[in-house]
Amino acid sequence: MNSIDVSSLLAEMRSLAAQAQSLDMAAGPAADRVPDTRFADLLGDSVNAVNDAQSRATELARAFETGEGNVDLAEVMISLQKANLSFTAMTEVRNKLVSAYQEIMNMPV
Repeated sequence: MNSIDVSSLLAEMRSLAAQAQSLDMAAGPAADRVPDTRFADLLGDSVNAVNDAQSRATELARAFETGEGNVDLAEVMISLQKANLSFTAMTEVRNKLVSAYQEIMNMPV
């Protein structure tokens, strides 16, 4: 069975944070940086990431239910919660976008 090693997870998170900080410092001031991705691409990638999380959670749950592989219950539950949380976040972003769109459309010209 797979077990979650908290210390290695924290070490990996710290390593990623240090990498992000060094990249941020190397890029210079925020005003000089121009994002190279479009909003539509970012939104599409986010939707695909949510779909991938849900697919992985479903696959893990099915593997646990059928007893195939070496799937841990904790891993299944965590992946299901991640999928649920990412879907909820995506829904909230969609709601905010729709609200902003409606507000813009109701502005007097």
